[in-house]
Amino acid sequence: MRLSWLGSDGASHLGAAIDASGSIDELARVGVLYERLPLDGYQEALERLKATRGYVTQDIVELRPEMPNLRAVCDKFKAEHLHRDDEVRFVLEGEGIFDIRAADGRWMRVAVEAGDLIVVPADLYHRFFLTDRQQIRCVRLFKDAAGWVPEYRVTTSTVSSAPSV
Repeated sequence: MRLSWLGSDGASHLGAAIDASGSIDELARVGVLYERLPLDGYQEALERLKATRGYVTQDIVELRPEMPNLRAVCDKFKAEHLHRDDEVRFVLEGEGIFDIRAADGRWMRVAVEAGDLIVVPADLYHRFFLTDRQQIRCVRLFKDAAGWVPEYRVTTSTVSSAPSV
């Protein structure tokens, strides 16, 4: 996981005086859980998370460049939105970017890769993008699959372009 701050110009300021522990503290401040898990034997840790947080459904989602509807799928998540259920992702392969609203309203850019577990809590505004690789494979956990629907935030300054990583 790499955390950076987005400036008012939308540019990423990688590593802007944030070390690894600082990154986790910044995420925790807005309720985001981050853990690094082994790629082999991760299910035990996910079972504990399911038991403590009430997740009942688990699946795997994969986005790849050869998907015929990849752009349409990704377009659903690039606008600022929230969900009424937590967004839980354990990255098995590939990489992605979560932009998460900090407590002060700034954007935190969180780049995740294989081995990263991130839990974006319900009702927290965020966005999601693929990196230039356009590939990610994740385990997802849900409390209620029907509750995981994006609710978009209406703003006058919606960023519509994906980051270049």
